[in-house]
Amino acid sequence: MIIGIAGGTGSGKTTVVRKIVESIPEGEVSILSQDSYYKDNSHLPLEERMEINFDHPNSLEFDLLVEHLKELKEDKPVNQPIYSYVTCTRSDEFVVVKPKKVIIVEGILVLTNPQLRDLFDIKVFVHADADERLIRVLNRDLEERGRSVKKTLERYNKSVKPMHLQFIEPSKSYADLIVPQGGKNKVAIDILTQIIKMNL
Repeated sequence: MIIGIAGGTGSGKTTVVRKIVESIPEGEVSILSQDSYYKDNSHLPLEERMEINFDHPNSLEFDLLVEHLKELKEDKPVNQPIYSYVTCTRSDEFVVVKPKKVIIVEGILVLTNPQLRDLFDIKVFVHADADERLIRVLNRDLEERGRSVKKTLERYNKSVKPMHLQFIEPSKSYADLIVPQGGKNKVAIDILTQIIKMNL
């Protein structure tokens, strides 16, 4: 069973995934993160890398993600790339992801790609209000990505917000299940978990 979980930056996708994984028997779930499949930008100078629009579908190597998902379906392990937001480059190392009964693919743009959508058995969209998402983005960028408040707000207005409206929000129409309030929505997470358990 392959589940695609999308939603805006800071909507609570990771929390939803974590709560699902916690509710399912250990060793039954593999996770592929869209963030690992950003294109390698090591050929660009650092200043240019810092200006990349990570909220546009063109920033991702969707073909590789689709290929990996198909290989997992065929019961083959895959080498998931490791991407650094600090340097905006891909590491030489990778994470081995093994095929499991449930595979969760998580990321802001995973419902925008038709090939990916065709591989999902369940499509989920995690929704949160824009101001709530902005607060989470600010906290995360300051703590984890070494960005200043000024730089984060500039990026939010220049790319995060417009790309959300152009690509991410419209992809909600493909979802089988919409989860408002992200990780706080116990009822929606419980329903999704029960569907997964029934299929296990």
